[in-house]
Amino acid sequence: MLDWSVEDTAYMAEAIQLAKQGLYTTAPNPRVGCILVKAGEVVGRGFHYRAGEGHAEVNALKQAGEAARGATAYVTLEPCSHYGRTPPCAEGLINAGVARVVSAMQDPNPKVAGRGIKMLQQAGIECSAGLLGKQAAELNPGFIKRMETGLPWVRVKLAMSLDGRTAMNSGESQWITGGAARGDVQRLRARSSAIVTGIGSIQIDDSSLTVRETELGLDNAIDIVKQQPLRVVLDNSGKMGPDAKILQQPGRTLWVTQGERDMPHADVLTAQQCDSQIDLQWLLRHLAESEQCNEVLVEAGATLAGAFVEAGLVDELVVYMAPTILGSNARALLQLPLDKMDQKLRLSMTDCRQLGDDLRLTYSFLDRASSSCNTSQNNAVNEVSV
Repeated sequence: MLDWSVEDTAYMAEAIQLAKQGLYTTAPNPRVGCILVKAGEVVGRGFHYRAGEGHAEVNALKQAGEAARGATAYVTLEPCSHYGRTPPCAEGLINAGVARVVSAMQDPNPKVAGRGIKMLQQAGIECSAGLLGKQAAELNPGFIKRMETGLPWVRVKLAMSLDGRTAMNSGESQWITGGAARGDVQRLRARSSAIVTGIGSIQIDDSSLTVRETELGLDNAIDIVKQQPLRVVLDNSGKMGPDAKILQQPGRTLWVTQGERDMPHADVLTAQQCDSQIDLQWLLRHLAESEQCNEVLVEAGATLAGAFVEAGLVDELVVYMAPTILGSNARALLQLPLDKMDQKLRLSMTDCRQLGDDLRLTYSFLDRASSSCNTSQNNAVNEVSV
């Protein structure tokens, strides 16, 4: 391990905070921040805001101007080395005369993956990597997973009462949680590339699944809502009608169904089947490869959410718990066919915070169910989910 100075750590921490300013807008690109320091003073700051616009290093170099010559660049992700929509950032750092580059982590993109650092070193620039690497990786769980596995980061969101119920037996569920929790869900949507739901939610709630400016509570909300997440409706039997509210919203809706069908105001994707249901792993791979989705949010009822969990496809479970009791006749949190204690799935809490009167509980899975298509992973994707 390299011996980082206190100053090195402080500058990289600031670069990570800068990167967070692109949390809701950079997809499908990673969130990246850059600080340029010369003689103990910051001469340039930059972060990546939107795909096709300047990368973090380019924006920092633009601010620094001639002061970048001989400076140290602290970057949360290895500078890119390939031509995309913009020229390579490694090349820009070389041309600016930067003397040293500290990267928090190597870029998982196989087009870069060490090539940026090698390009800088060949130009005589001192390079090192790994400073605050864990914190930098937490900025981009979806981008990293997509580059390494070809699958997006899957986050399942659920709202429940104190007794673990998500809706009344009739399907009525609005609203279990309060305004602060619902605003937080809006921010989860905003950072997601796609939102997946089942036809049951569309039939019962007539869901829109949009990011709404008035509920975000963010300074750049007007800009964020211009880039709506892809809305994905799983509807194997083709039950969705053309008057569904989700089809009237800004942005795209992807209707995943069986056979050759048409739907106004929707892109239609013919589903690959698994045990006569939509193959969820195939769906996620399609979203990663064809739609460049980094983070996918599943907003569905107990059946579809349970199917994702049972298939071992969930990276993060976000549960909003309200101080209310719905009773034993109400619907359970997840529909999972578990009968014995040795079938239980163990989780690890990664975050817990209060939002108004509600709690937001975030978990990762210590145990994973099978992701084989031969399991009952997609049981009743077409059943009611709210």
